Amino acid sequence: MSFATAIDQVFRTTNDLQQDTEVEVRIGNHRITVDAPPILEGAGAGPNPVELALASLGSCQAIAYRVWAHLRGVQLDKVTVEVDGDLDLRGFFGVEESVRPGFGDVRVRVRLEGPESVVVYRALHADVDRHCPVLDIFKNPVPVAVEVEIGRGTGRET
Repeated sequence: MSFATAIDQVFRTTNDLQQDTEVEVRIGNHRITVDAPPILEGAGAGPNPVELALASLGSCQAIAYRVWAHLRGVQLDKVTVEVDGDLDLRGFFGVEESVRPGFGDVRVRVRLEGPESVVVYRALHADVDRHCPVLDIFKNPVPVAVEVEIGRGTGRET
């Protein structure tokens, strides 16, 4: 397994609203459909954005276990990561301004299998949690700049 030596990487997605709440997401050469669940007036044509956030965290953890096991020479036969989170929809709908629209709590459960000792796997776990980019995004505020462009044909300004 070889790892890229580039220091800075830029990752990008393009997200186009199709119909109702269905969004076509382009990530490099990949296309996925994201949709709201029926409870939010969506058709459930794909995972919803918060499920994808949890999937990003779980898959980043799994990949980080593989990478750090390789870097540390640790044999790892199987990694399973389950992630769930609590979301209070009052925040999304603005029903109660004191409720944040994002997750209140997120839980990650990791199951590791292999021949190494518990001490070795605990040390691996510490490496993973220290270096997993998506876990870092969940745990720490990230500066986000949002720019809105208004196209032609959007109506008159009042």
